[in-house]
Amino acid sequence: MNTNAPPAAAGLAPRPPEGQRAVIRQLATLSWPIIGLNLMNVLALAVDTAFCGRLPDATTALTALGYSTQLLFLLLVGMMGLTVGTVAVVARAHGARDRELVDHALRQGAQLSVLLGLVAGVLGNVIAAPFVRALGGSEPVVETATAYLRPMLLATALPYLNILLGAVLRGVGNTRLAFQIALLINGLNALFNYMLVLGRLGAPSLGVEGAAYGTILAYAIGVAAMITALRRGREPALTLRLRPVAFDRPMIGQLLRIGWPAAADMVLVNAAFLSIVAMLGGIDQVAVAAHGVGLRVQALAFVPGMAIAQATAALTGQALGARTPERVRLVARAGVLLCLSVMSVLALILFVFDAHILAIFEIDPTGPLGQYALTWMHALGAGMPIAGVHTALVGVLQGAGATMVPLRINVVASALQVPASWLLGIGLGMGPFGVWISFPLSFFLRTALSARAVARHKWGGP
Repeated sequence: MNTNAPPAAAGLAPRPPEGQRAVIRQLATLSWPIIGLNLMNVLALAVDTAFCGRLPDATTALTALGYSTQLLFLLLVGMMGLTVGTVAVVARAHGARDRELVDHALRQGAQLSVLLGLVAGVLGNVIAAPFVRALGGSEPVVETATAYLRPMLLATALPYLNILLGAVLRGVGNTRLAFQIALLINGLNALFNYMLVLGRLGAPSLGVEGAAYGTILAYAIGVAAMITALRRGREPALTLRLRPVAFDRPMIGQLLRIGWPAAADMVLVNAAFLSIVAMLGGIDQVAVAAHGVGLRVQALAFVPGMAIAQATAALTGQALGARTPERVRLVARAGVLLCLSVMSVLALILFVFDAHILAIFEIDPTGPLGQYALTWMHALGAGMPIAGVHTALVGVLQGAGATMVPLRINVVASALQVPASWLLGIGLGMGPFGVWISFPLSFFLRTALSARAVARHKWGGP
């Protein structure tokens, strides 16, 4: 396939509306539990923050949690790359009805996720204190952060295994079970945090360290429930075997070869955001605070689009495994249409209810912080529809295992976005607005490049 169709169609030829509607329904059905799952992941951090914010020295506790979260996200990069690679392999094997390969990829991926969790735990404990100090944490903050991170990092294999099992389920088209387990984990996390952070229901008050133990207990029960469900056949397309086997180097190599560009992509995105924070800090510290508020809004606003992209990746892999290129075209168009529609609605909400959203954070929209936050939210909203199209197209490429393509696109776009942020915000004196407006502008380039890549991809190949 090699055509110069417009981006909205992603280079895909028109198809019968009946088939397109069926694929859109399937994609929507697959997406909504992923949306719920991703929201649960965002809310899990909010629960820890909410209870630690009620401690006597809340400022130190929350600052320590902020630094700790940055380290946990940094260490998660490798795991997210493994997840992308595993979904691509499992989805294609499932589409080809190769049950043996599905189970083999599950077993190898699960073992590798546990190994990555152990490595991250050891490495994280070594660098935790220096990392927090390097970010500017005071000694009381460093002490509090390490008290939280030590148990969390030692148990990293639990959330990593939970992420991997959820990804494999997504690859075979089952997103509900992972969502149900996420509900269980979040409910238990809230209960255990209430008990161990604040010392309620007869439990000791362990402060920030209690938040770590509460989260660990919740994940331990959740992973046990997931394993039990899979062992009892809750998903007929999977067979989970607990007996360890030797690592299959070709399989591990395939998972990492597909996944590492996605991990590198995450690193690049985070580096670009750090550069933006540095620019804003040089202009006005209040703008940095507003940017922090905007990132929380962004984390929630982009959840549906990312979920649709993940579902699109799974269906793309299944279609390629079944050697049905016509279905890939339907899946790609469905992903674009759903992402564009959902992200456009969310963008409209950001514009119409902007002041109400700030009220959730108890921010006065007429003050300096509120004015900056509104500017950032409006810039974010302006870019969301086109960002939705790009996100869906990246899902198609990841599902095809073509993860190097999004990485190349991000390298090009970031190489232009970061200088443009400086030029608009500082060079031309537009201030924080100039820095932020480069975000939606960059997505026009990203979308054009990703649409061209999808249009040029040879979907009829193996």
